[in-house]
Amino acid sequence: MALSNTERQQLLAEPQVATISVAEPGRGPLAVPICYHYEPGGEPWVLTGAGSRKAARIAEAGRFTLLVHRLQPTVRYVSVEGPVSATRPATDDDLRTIAARYLSGEALERYVGFAASDLGAQVVITMRPEHWLSTDMGAW
Repeated sequence: MALSNTERQQLLAEPQVATISVAEPGRGPLAVPICYHYEPGGEPWVLTGAGSRKAARIAEAGRFTLLVHRLQPTVRYVSVEGPVSATRPATDDDLRTIAARYLSGEALERYVGFAASDLGAQVVITMRPEHWLSTDMGAW
């Protein structure tokens, strides 16, 4: 059964690891795991290396898809696709915001330090949601 607008936004707002998918010329879409940020009613965003394959493919395609799924308490997924609404250099606050969705305490501090010193320039890519697909398989 399809999720309501509120349910799909709540699922996307959970701190899940998404699969990002973007067109890649001459082959199937690039689809890899990625951390993301979303608040209901807003626009999802990802943080990735400025020179990464993901960033290059998204810049070329001008759009991407995020797919999130969970298994408990029921199997649910939500997919959101749309055009890029903004791309900008990432700040330390962006890095901390996205990392804090997945880590806390000492692990968060270690990761933020590592990312700031070892990962190089990052960009924030924001999507304007256009198309949603969702279901709750436990509702059948």
